[in-house]
Amino acid sequence: MFWALNQMTTPNLGYDAFLDLAKALGCRGVEVRNDLPRPLFDGISPREAGKKASDRGLRLVGLSQVYPFNVWSDGIKHKVQELIAIAKEAGAETISLIPRNEGIGTEEKERKDNLNRSLAAILPLLEDADLVALVEPLGFQRSSLRYKSELVEAIDALGAAHRYKLVHDTFHHALADGGPLFPDYTGIVHISAVVDPALRLDQMEDEHRVLVDGEDRLDNIGQIKALLAAGYAGPISYECFSPQVHALGNPLLAIRSSFDLIEAGVKAG
Repeated sequence: MFWALNQMTTPNLGYDAFLDLAKALGCRGVEVRNDLPRPLFDGISPREAGKKASDRGLRLVGLSQVYPFNVWSDGIKHKVQELIAIAKEAGAETISLIPRNEGIGTEEKERKDNLNRSLAAILPLLEDADLVALVEPLGFQRSSLRYKSELVEAIDALGAAHRYKLVHDTFHHALADGGPLFPDYTGIVHISAVVDPALRLDQMEDEHRVLVDGEDRLDNIGQIKALLAAGYAGPISYECFSPQVHALGNPLLAIRSSFDLIEAGVKAG
């Protein structure tokens, strides 16, 4: 299995320690973020950051993020250009685009028009850089892009499946009431669990996202099995936002145990 680690799972680790953890876990890739409360790559140059990863045998499978990419403006264009430049220097394989998530622009015509406009505007920037952008539908009811099907429709309308891939996030897939899988359009899978039995789906938030264990309510194993069976072979990346996970004293042991549980579940048939 192509395991990867998102920096949000262990945001308190410095960049070097994060890479060392990913290597110790047997990950093949890492995702680095610009929305942590410290400089991207802890302030070292993107070129040096990329070399640190590659020296450990790790791929920079993702560089996050531009938000809100679907509220197009000169400012968003500048953010996209800036992130593309950093990704190219670091050797990152993708950049991430996150939709508006504030309960604004959620009506069907408005959200589709905004999505189409932004994807069309960003496409030539990606073409010039020979880079792929990962677009992540967010399953929250307040999200301006909840459904993967709408994203795939917009990508197809542009003929841009070579530049845009979707993020299949098991948390957001569950919150958006499931729906079809699009393995050929999927560039990365984000995993995390919700285990609190008292929460309804519409009450689940990022802070509830923990490591996958036997109490997982999102059916991570079922989602992963279905994607793999449908032909997906890309990265499966741990992205946990819970303060409980961030505070783990031994993340290596905890994440490795979760990886083992998932692999056993997937093999169980």
